[in-house]
Amino acid sequence: MSKLIGMDIGGTNIVCGLVDVQGSLIHKVKQPTEALKGSGYVFDKIGGMIDQLLRETNTPRTDVSAVGAGTPGFIDPERGVTLFAGNLKWTDIPTAEEIRRRTGIPTFIDNDVRMYVYGETVCGAAQGYEHVLGITIGTGLAAASVNRGHLFYGSRYMAGEIGHLIFPEQIPYTCGCGMTGCLETVASATGIARQARDLIRSGRSSVLREWFRDTSIESITAADVSKAYDVNDPVAVEVMNHTGQLLGRGLAYAVTLYSPDMIVIGGGGALAGERLFAPMREQLQQSVYSGYWERLTIAPARHIDDAGIIGSALAAGQRQAAMN
Repeated sequence: MSKLIGMDIGGTNIVCGLVDVQGSLIHKVKQPTEALKGSGYVFDKIGGMIDQLLRETNTPRTDVSAVGAGTPGFIDPERGVTLFAGNLKWTDIPTAEEIRRRTGIPTFIDNDVRMYVYGETVCGAAQGYEHVLGITIGTGLAAASVNRGHLFYGSRYMAGEIGHLIFPEQIPYTCGCGMTGCLETVASATGIARQARDLIRSGRSSVLREWFRDTSIESITAADVSKAYDVNDPVAVEVMNHTGQLLGRGLAYAVTLYSPDMIVIGGGGALAGERLFAPMREQLQQSVYSGYWERLTIAPARHIDDAGIIGSALAAGQRQAAMN
């Protein structure tokens, strides 16, 4: 049995991939999650996607040693239970058992960000580093830490929620968690777009107003802000600088606590690249003791879209091997 299956189960889409034991992605399939139809419907869909994956790659089921899945929210990886996933509307769902029952393959689950960072550590941008801090910038902002090949979980598996550091004097937004000033309400793809829209509503001049003259500014995305930044739009430049500075301040707390030698940055928001990373680096350097900064490498993820698939597959293979 030389193959593994990794999955990234999101609120919008599910991606399943066939991965070899070296971490190379062989083939993947993608379908909408349709979470509102219930967990049973989603698990049936996952079972069908795995059947499709095996069929399209001519892979016998007996060649797959384990299935791994990264899911959002709070996860108990030991019991294989999704404790709470707001994007999926799941509470106390025995995810690993439901997938195993439909596939007949040993299944293991974990938080999607932890699996993303694990994938980048094992065979991505952070490969070869012993102490890795990874963040994903997407709809929200989350982090995970890998120390000498081992993930750090914390009490109740809740470590890594860097997006819920609060900066009430700099951030006016109320977060979905109920607190006001959470970092992810700004330092996320949705947060970048929100800031730009709010500045335009306040009367600020911006090329984005011209680009969206015939449509609502509610359609503005983080990618649009990046494009506006590239033509030196003042709103876009202000948003990226402000976001990068706050992200740097948030990372300063994590760097001081975890003392990483590598920070890897992934998720769709990371596609902003140096527009966001430059002010982040500057603020981070100013906010930590030089002994942390001078040995720190910061890099974008190598597997922007696939790190979670690869990480969940390899983590599942490792856990299955440990049980044999």
